[in-house]
Amino acid sequence: MGVWGKLITALRGGMHEAGEAVIDTQALRILDQEIRDADQELRKSKEALAEIMAKQKLAEDKVKKTQAKVDEYEGYALKALEANDEKLARDVAEKIANLEVTLDAERESEAAFTKSAADLRKAVSQSEANIKRLKQQVDTVKATESVQKAQATVASRYSGSQTKMHTALESLERIKKRQAEYGARMEAAVEVEAMESDDMLDVKLREAGFLAKEGSADNVLDRLKKKQQDKSSS
Repeated sequence: MGVWGKLITALRGGMHEAGEAVIDTQALRILDQEIRDADQELRKSKEALAEIMAKQKLAEDKVKKTQAKVDEYEGYALKALEANDEKLARDVAEKIANLEVTLDAERESEAAFTKSAADLRKAVSQSEANIKRLKQQVDTVKATESVQKAQATVASRYSGSQTKMHTALESLERIKKRQAEYGARMEAAVEVEAMESDDMLDVKLREAGFLAKEGSADNVLDRLKKKQQDKSSS
């Protein structure tokens, strides 16, 4: 197969898959429509069955009436024979023969209507069972789909809540860290301020003459004298 042939085959395959995807997404809608169509056809079949059954009843009535006529004229023929009226008996016999031809035709018609009614009644019953089963299956599919959608929604919300919870915890940790850093800076500032306060106090004491000035000759001389005294005493 050439490149163009393969490309066409691939395109056809893609179109087929796309078509199946569309059908799958519309499956329930298609099933509902098919059930409605089947219900409509079933109603038509029931109407046809009712019509055939009515014709069957009329055919039965005709058979009964014609049979009654045959029985009636047979009685007349027997009476004519009993009266030795051969000609009248023959005329009645011809009448009976015509009635029997009609009776045979009516019986065939009745039998045809009876068979049609039985076949259609069976088909209607089967269709009703199929439609009922299909409706039950569709209801099951719809219920399953609803449950799956609910599960997906719950899972999505749970996932979203977990993400939000994780984000909230991260934000909380950042706030705690920022507060800790701020507290540490405040403590350091207090310590620095205290140190500066002590230094200022020492400065004031030196200026007042209560503390010796740092780095002065007097301080150095006093320290050396103290060391000398310590050696002499030892």
